[in-house]
Amino acid sequence: MDPEIDYTAVFRALPGGVLLLTPELIIADASRAYLRLSGRSRDELTGRYLFDVFPDNPADPTASGRRNLEASLRRVMATGMRDTMALQRYDVEIPGRPGIFEERYWSPVNAPVLGPDGKVRMIVHRVEEVTAFIRDRGLGSGDDRHRMMEAELYARGRELQEVNERLRQAYARERQVALALQEAMLPTPRSIGRRRPAVRYRPAVGALNVCGDWYDLIDLPGERIAVAVGDVVGHGLSAAGVMGQLRSALSAAMRVADGPAQALDVLSLYARSVDGAESTVVAQSVVDWHTGMIAYSCSGHPPPALLHPDGTVQFLDQAVNPPLGAPPDHCPNCQATARFTEGATLVMYTDGLVERRDEDIDTGLARLAATLTGHRGADAETLADALLADLIPDGHVDDTALVVIEL
Repeated sequence: MDPEIDYTAVFRALPGGVLLLTPELIIADASRAYLRLSGRSRDELTGRYLFDVFPDNPADPTASGRRNLEASLRRVMATGMRDTMALQRYDVEIPGRPGIFEERYWSPVNAPVLGPDGKVRMIVHRVEEVTAFIRDRGLGSGDDRHRMMEAELYARGRELQEVNERLRQAYARERQVALALQEAMLPTPRSIGRRRPAVRYRPAVGALNVCGDWYDLIDLPGERIAVAVGDVVGHGLSAAGVMGQLRSALSAAMRVADGPAQALDVLSLYARSVDGAESTVVAQSVVDWHTGMIAYSCSGHPPPALLHPDGTVQFLDQAVNPPLGAPPDHCPNCQATARFTEGATLVMYTDGLVERRDEDIDTGLARLAATLTGHRGADAETLADALLADLIPDGHVDDTALVVIEL
């Protein structure tokens, strides 16, 4: 059972200075923070006309606080839209000293409370006082226009901080949902062919640049398996959705295609019909234990790495094709093969493992080769963990998919 909410108590506990006004500009309630700012009790405010409580300073013929605030409140009632006012000088009568006004500066926002019929039933009037800022900066005297400009910048800076925090929270929520979707669509690790591969997905740290990277493993007839890794352009929920479509399409194509190149041909044609799929990069391999051969094809993707038992590393880079859907006219992909012996290890990965913005890709590939050689003889799980630990720096801004298979 949902708890009953005392909205009056919630309103009064709001951390900012807030008044609740009727359409006739009668004060219906005030937050405790507003009472502190104004120096008045709730009984001195509620039930009274706003401008009877807070009139303009009669000793200041240039006072415009009431006029500007009333105009904003009338706009809210007429349009049903929130109205953010420019910073205002609005002097306030000192409590207990009738006729004595104190110079005060405010940053007001007025927002409607709509009824079921869409009409404005109440107005929320929120203020942030910036008088202390002006005094701390020594702006209490001199050119009034300069003083107001300085205070306006301060108030807008505070608003930007609030906007940035809301955006950060929105990004965090999208990141969480996107990662959950990504995890749900990637296959669960299981034994395939003669081995149980090690698979990893490492999201970027502290960034929305997650999702879009994937891996897939498929059992094929005749002691063969298909292994794929890919990377969709973009990030977040949209990239995760595109990734799911492409992974499923390639999985189906590999089951009927005559090798990796033909499967990528089909996927490239399909990508042209999926928004956000063009320029995706993919590497596809087929491991055949019976013949000791690996057939492979890469569409704009970094090459798979084959670690031989003696510690040498061979990059499978003899079948390089454009990214999916990139050429104006479709052209068939090429395919190549590589031989392996028992004890070798196939490593397939996305570019987050090797690419860095400040260096050439060859530097990253050389670093990968050195790490593989340094960990030769390790089982797939140990090697996968070592690759992530050695090659992905803290705070990395790109996600990474990784598949390690002992051959």
